[in-house]
Amino acid sequence: MEKITGKWLAAVSGGPDSMALAAMCLEEGVEIEVAHVNYHTRNESDDEEKTVRLFCANHGIVCHVMNDAFDAQGNFEAAARSHRYRFFARIVQERNLQGVLVAHHQDDLIETFLMQSEKGIEPDWFGLRTDGMVGALRVKRPLLALRKGQLEEYCLTHGIKYHVDATNLEDCHARNRLRHHVVEPMGDFERNMVLREIDRLNAEKQERVCRVKAYIGQGRIDLSLYKRLAWQDRLTLLRQLESNGRQTSGKLHEVDKILMEKKDFFISFDGRRLVQENGKMFVIDEPLPYSFCYRSLGEIFEKGDQEWFQVAPGEPSVNAVTLRQEDFPMTIRSAREADKILMRFGTKPVHRFFIDRHVPLWKRKTWPVVVDRQGNVVLVSGLGCDINHFSIKPNLNVIQYSLM
Repeated sequence: MEKITGKWLAAVSGGPDSMALAAMCLEEGVEIEVAHVNYHTRNESDDEEKTVRLFCANHGIVCHVMNDAFDAQGNFEAAARSHRYRFFARIVQERNLQGVLVAHHQDDLIETFLMQSEKGIEPDWFGLRTDGMVGALRVKRPLLALRKGQLEEYCLTHGIKYHVDATNLEDCHARNRLRHHVVEPMGDFERNMVLREIDRLNAEKQERVCRVKAYIGQGRIDLSLYKRLAWQDRLTLLRQLESNGRQTSGKLHEVDKILMEKKDFFISFDGRRLVQENGKMFVIDEPLPYSFCYRSLGEIFEKGDQEWFQVAPGEPSVNAVTLRQEDFPMTIRSAREADKILMRFGTKPVHRFFIDRHVPLWKRKTWPVVVDRQGNVVLVSGLGCDINHFSIKPNLNVIQYSLM
């Protein structure tokens, strides 16, 4: 097992892998506390908890146990994983530990890689990382060089009691079938071939990551440069823009197709939006419609600037309007599809202004317009005011903000 410094939380289920991990930590002088989660889903659950508690008591290890009733909705494995990692994160934070040690081994590494390959996934990392993050929690896997059989043999040799989860022996899950019929029968040569392929792919991925990071300046990417990149580099670049890492390869293919074909776009991406302006693409939070109501001109200046626009005393410009008391209560809100404004040259749909001025799609969602008490649009920032609110001495400017 690799050298580990600092104090860690070891995730111990009571199976041979995690029991070997805890014992090896003691043998190597690694400071640990133990976390155990009892889901109460199997008859053996309570016996496993007792085994873990007894091991910790015999070795003077602090043991944290979560044994509240667990009722998973939907995918049990995914829900259980989220449940236990939230528990781990809380303990690590409360106890000021380095992170959590988990007992994934070489068989798990190979299984994960083969499942990624079978599903055609282009992951952030092939197989399993030795050291990584789950949210804000640092996760270390010190046993990836060891096979499951070696961990079982270690427990038997050192007299360490462990439990075998009977559900892992069944073929009802795809991972179990892969484990029993592909990974376990592998010889040394086949294993080494797979491990070398994992290393090769990850080395290539890291080289691409380093390369594409140079293309991202303050989170903004030149679209013309993006379109000249090879597909794998484009995929890696999109991965670098993610904050949650939840995009599937299929979704990234769809995003890439739009980026390669469209000059303007407003794409759902990683819970946010991928947009463009002036030939640069970047990610923003979902722009939400807004509406602010005012009873007087003084109230407008009192409340001041908002997220998507700023207000200022009137000066003649395409952002200026002359408001009268009969216009109040009036509203400054985001533009809507059906908005129109009566200009001196006729009625102009606001969406035509956006098209004529090449206003990016994302910015149209937040563009400010001023509406009087009758619901008439009297100012469109950047276009001007209607014929009934024009004067050489305007009393209000509403200026649209830009992220660029």
